[in-house]
Amino acid sequence: MTPASLIEVDFTLNGQPARVRCEPTRRLLSVLREDLGLTGAKPACGIGRCGACLVWMDGKPVNACLLMACRLQGRSIETIESVGQTEQSAPVREALARAGGVQCGYCGPGLVMMLTHLYRQQPRPDAREASAQLCGQLCRCTGYGGLQRAVDLLFAD
Repeated sequence: MTPASLIEVDFTLNGQPARVRCEPTRRLLSVLREDLGLTGAKPACGIGRCGACLVWMDGKPVNACLLMACRLQGRSIETIESVGQTEQSAPVREALARAGGVQCGYCGPGLVMMLTHLYRQQPRPDAREASAQLCGQLCRCTGYGGLQRAVDLLFAD
């Protein structure tokens, strides 16, 4: 890549100004992990089907493996490194722990991000709607029983 083909992108990352210089088609997942040292979003399917790389862009869930750097200008990105430490994710983390909703932890960051997004919505979805929203979050360890129990705890009618 020649220096002329690189772009400079300014955005907000976890509440702080961020700037990266990279190829326009570089994926946000690579920018986060390789350029900025934030490894909470995990590489897995690479096609936006598993949710392991889920982050929030302007407050909405997006798969970082699909988002190109050229789309970041002026946007706000939040990752598990920030959201996972907040009061708003505490009920989600507690429900996952109580219900045995995570095992190896690989899918955990994406699950916390999606469940926290759903939990902070007003009106909040019921357990059935929340479960349907999790269809893009794959977990190979739990058999989904623990995840469903955590959803039931969080979104009980």
